[in-house]
Formats: sequence, structure tokens, C-alpha cells
Amino acid sequence: MSEASAVFRYFWLFGLVNNVLYVVILSAAADIVGPGLPKAIVLLVDILPSFVVKLTAPFFIHKVQHRYRIAALIVLSCVGMVLVAGRNLSVCIAGIVLASLSSGLGEITFLQLTHYHHQPSLNGWSSGTGGAGLFGSGAYLVLTSILKVPVSLSLLLFSVLPFAFLLYFKLDAQDSYSLLQTEFIGPEEHTEDFSVSTPEFESKWGAMRAHFGSTLMRLKGLFAPYMLPLSTVYFFEYMINQGVSPTLLFPLDGTHSHPFFFHKYRDIYVTYGTLYQLGVFISRSSGMLIRIKRLYLLSVMQGVNLALAICQSWFYTVHSVYPIMFLIFFEGLLGGASYVHTFMNIIHEIDPSEREFSLGAVSMSDSFGTLLAAFAGIALEPRLCSHQVNSGRPWCLKD
Repeated sequence: MSEASAVFRYFWLFGLVNNVLYVVILSAAADIVGPGLPKAIVLLVDILPSFVVKLTAPFFIHKVQHRYRIAALIVLSCVGMVLVAGRNLSVCIAGIVLASLSSGLGEITFLQLTHYHHQPSLNGWSSGTGGAGLFGSGAYLVLTSILKVPVSLSLLLFSVLPFAFLLYFKLDAQDSYSLLQTEFIGPEEHTEDFSVSTPEFESKWGAMRAHFGSTLMRLKGLFAPYMLPLSTVYFFEYMINQGVSPTLLFPLDGTHSHPFFFHKYRDIYVTYGTLYQLGVFISRSSGMLIRIKRLYLLSVMQGVNLALAICQSWFYTVHSVYPIMFLIFFEGLLGGASYVHTFMNIIHEIDPSEREFSLGAVSMSDSFGTLLAAFAGIALEPRLCSHQVNSGRPWCLKD
């Protein structure tokens, strides 16, 4: 096996494990909060801690060596999923917070590591994160909707996956692409020195202020070409996923054709999540085949998807689930493409001296868009559901 192939496989696995718990938690949103609460509540708790980590990381993450980050990922993820499996809502929320912290820290860590392992690692990471969506949502669908495994046990089974992060130490031991020379000199030594020699900034406080200001300037240059289009795509798609798709329902009384495993209305929601993740997996695996430079085009197309989904929920113009399933699948294609090609463009366009910082910093963008969608979805889903009930479609109130 070549070095490039080994790196791809390692990062594929890291991407899958890092994102799978996030996906499983969202897939279980209907089971966690029930039909009476907006599913976007779970999204909010699942994304806010991760966003906080990504937002603050550019100012401190270079001080923390990667081996310590990996240990933190394992502890946070495993404990988090054990708590989520408890099914008590307050305990579940605590577990979701821990899993979210792990997800945010993991994304920053492994995206930054792609700077040292080059394009095979980014292709592997992107494809693996797409695979996480497909594996997580698909496995949850099979376990709970087809095999009828209890929700608590199904969630608990996923708590063992984070131990796969231990393979990082095997990758590190191979010293691929001279990673030891960059990381274990000490993170402080391969990052920029923000202290300055002028008298007014000789104090530690002055150096911290200079570092903060410099970091903000570096972020400003990334905003328009990378951060804004990625944020808008994720805002639109998670508005669909958590704010609209729980109301894209159809009667299960035998009057409409639907897949054989649609026994409850929550099965429709879980299926939408699986189809979305299938689209994400396919497009996130496209980085080695094509490259999309016009990132704003993906934002516009995703906005159109959101408009179509809202119209369907409000007016009930399509009376078959299958076209809606295709719309959700296409939404996943656009979301995955936006993610992988944003970071592909950074790899190709950003100066190597700024690349590690840029890869980590831009990772906050998808979380920011998702966070905004969570707040908006908390208001949108009840409004759509209320309108449906008043129109004689009370399915959103049933489990």
C-alpha cells in the first residue's frame, strides 16, 4: 500500500468517526424530543458547542498538541453517547453537548492535519465525513425502523466508535510526510510569532492584543471567498433538514404509496435524513474527480431547494413522497459539494504559510450557518405544523 493510499484510508476513517455521532444524534431527534417539540432544538444543542469551539480555536488551538486533542476526542465522544442513550431529556442534552464539543475539536484538528498530509488526506477526510452521514443515518434507520432495536440500545452501540481515533498514533508513528518534524517541535514553534519588539508591545498583554488583531485580519480575508458561501449553503440545507422536513409528511393510512418500512411518521423523517446523507457522501467523495470554483452557485441552488420544500409543506402540492425524497437527496449533493470544494479551493489558492490556519478557521462557517438554521427552525417548524393541522393534515403531531 502506498503512503498516499494509507493516508487516504486513515483520514477517511477519521472523518467517518468524527461526524457519525453528530449524524446519529440528528437522526434520533424525533425520538429524543418527540412529536411535541421542534426537532431544531436537538440541532441547536448539537451544533452550538461545536461552533463555539471553532469560533475560539483560531486564537488558542496552536497551543494544544494534536495527541492531547485526540485523547480529548475519545473521552468526550464516548461519555457523550452513553449519556445520550439514557433517553432522559436533560441527560441527553448534556451528552449531546459533549459529543458536539468533540465534533468541533475533531474537525479543526484533522482539517489542519491535511495541510501536512496534502490532498490525499483532504480527499479521505471529506469522503469519510460523507460516509459518516450515510453510515450513521442508515444504520440508525435499519436498527430502529427495520430491525426494531430499542432506541437506547441503538444509540449506545455507537459509543464504541470513537476508539478508532487511536489509529492516529499509528499514523503519527509512521512519520508520513515528516509530520513529526512539524507537530512535535511544539505547536508554538511552527506557528507565527505574534510578539513584537516595539516597546509598547513588549508586555504579554500587548502581544496578546497584537495576536488577536492579526487573527481578525486573517479571518477577514477568508470571509467573502470561502466562509460566506459555505455558511449560506449550510443555513439553507439545515433549515430544510430540521425546520421543514419534519413536516414533509404523507398519510400512512394506505391511500398513498410509500416504502414498506414506513410504519410511523418518524420513519419518514429518519428516511429523509438517510437520503440527505447519501447525497452528502457522494458529493464529498467528488473532490478527486472535479473541482467547483463558483461556490456561490451552490448557495443559490440550495436556496431554491429551501423555497421548494417550504412550498410543499405549506401548500401540499405534491402528493407522493418519492419526489420529495429526491429533493432531499439533491439537497445533500449540494451541501456535500460545498464543503469539499471550499476546502479544495483553499488547498489550491491559499499560500502554504497561511493554509493550516485557513483550513481550521473556515471550518467554523458550516457550523455558523447550521446554528442560524437551528434558531430559525425552532420558529419555522411549529408554524408549518400549525398551518398543516388547520388545513386538515395533522400528521406532524403524530409519532
